[in-house]
Amino acid sequence: MTEQRKHFPEFYVTAPQPCPYLSGRLERKVFTHLTHDKTPALVDNLLKGGFRRSQNIAYMPYCEGCQACVSVRVVVDEFEPTRSMRRILAANEDLVPQHLQATPTSEQYSLFRAYIDARHAEGGMADMTVLDYAMMVEDSIIDTFMTEYRLKPEPGARNAGQKRPLVAAALCDRLSDGISMVYSFYEPEAFRRGLGTYMILDHIAYAKRLGLPYVYLGYWINGSPKMSYKRRFRPQEQLTGNGWTRL
Repeated sequence: MTEQRKHFPEFYVTAPQPCPYLSGRLERKVFTHLTHDKTPALVDNLLKGGFRRSQNIAYMPYCEGCQACVSVRVVVDEFEPTRSMRRILAANEDLVPQHLQATPTSEQYSLFRAYIDARHAEGGMADMTVLDYAMMVEDSIIDTFMTEYRLKPEPGARNAGQKRPLVAAALCDRLSDGISMVYSFYEPEAFRRGLGTYMILDHIAYAKRLGLPYVYLGYWINGSPKMSYKRRFRPQEQLTGNGWTRL
């Protein structure tokens, strides 16, 4: 095997299975393993080119006769929050984000478990154990980080120095030109805060501070109400057969 071939990814295709987003359709994925013998530039280009990362596997849809899944990314420097987004930012001014090394904790898993049980009890993550969660967080060969959101200490409180409860968390990858949001979860009883939207807004602001031009939101799926929220973050670009194109 030549050195060039050794570092080139080998791709595989999954068997058809019911699509979790569009009723009556089947999905397939093309995937490759992200191993340490792959160059960082190659992995970076895969993730910028429409692949998503789950642990050390990069995958993308490969469905016959269906083009519903479209990779989208927010143009950071031109982004302006809408009025409703500004209300969500104001509603969460009492939260403090902290960007940490991607290390799983029991507190994170408890919050993750509560979120999955309340919001996605029938989804593919419903059976994830604490070990599965730990693998999701720390099994990565690239620059991955966790953002934790906690309530600010109350002024003058005696326990102001103690760690406040975890309200939300987001697992993300740093790419050469942006932040890729891998998975986020939050306290289900705090749904009125709009925490899913808030975490995207916060990472757009974080990318801007870092001088990164894009925040990758994964796939917008045409026809899926669950994914319609991604269209609200504009301006954004979609990955087409002609490359990234402004929506």
